[in-house]
Amino acid sequence: MSDGFVALYIFMLAAIAGHVIISRVPVILHTPLMSGSNFIHGIVLIGAMVVLGHAQTPLEKILGFVAVVLGAGNAAGGYVVTARMLEMFKPSIKVADKSDPKESQP
Repeated sequence: MSDGFVALYIFMLAAIAGHVIISRVPVILHTPLMSGSNFIHGIVLIGAMVVLGHAQTPLEKILGFVAVVLGAGNAAGGYVVTARMLEMFKPSIKVADKSDPKESQP
């Protein structure tokens, strides 16, 4: 019973520390932070696959499969969001207006 309370305490402490740390990150640094967290999600995904490979009971197999699916979705979604955030930093290219007579004459 006390192991459950210790695990709950560690989870709550990690959640509070994570919230405090992330809330103090400047907006401009969110994209690099996302890239770093995607790397960590990939490691978590590999760990979930290893655990699934060593699962013996049906409950362990189900939990391992759910962990792999959620980890893969989280990592893939993180890369999509990071790519969209990086698109915001690219300069926009202006297309010349063809109706402007000054642009069409040499």
